Amino acid sequence: MSEASSVARNQIILRCVTLASRFFPAARWVRLLLAGRALFAGSDFAIHAMLGSLLALPVLTLFLGALLVKRLRGFRWWAGILTVLTLVQFAPAAGDSSPLLAYHPLNGALLLIASLVLLAKIEHRRVRV
Repeated sequence: MSEASSVARNQIILRCVTLASRFFPAARWVRLLLAGRALFAGSDFAIHAMLGSLLALPVLTLFLGALLVKRLRGFRWWAGILTVLTLVQFAPAAGDSSPLLAYHPLNGALLLIASLVLLAKIEHRRVRV
């Protein structure tokens, strides 16, 4: 692969990572609101579950971007934390009667916090460069 195409590929990955880092916290916030609405307003959990499944895509984008682009290697730890927390989030939600389902809201809040930290770090780096 030529150096020009490598630079172009890295620029595309950087844009995708930036967009994913902005989208993920907003979508997590919406998911928390949907869960509260389902619990206290009697609406269905289906949209909450669907959005949760879709949120695996930005997490995968952030993690792979941190692995593939040298400039993003400093974000590997936080992208890895997001990936692990996302996998932990899916495990209890897969079964409705799991006793671990009680930790699902706590893990969701941790995901929101970790995503906001990662977003701040990415935006700080973007402004500096």
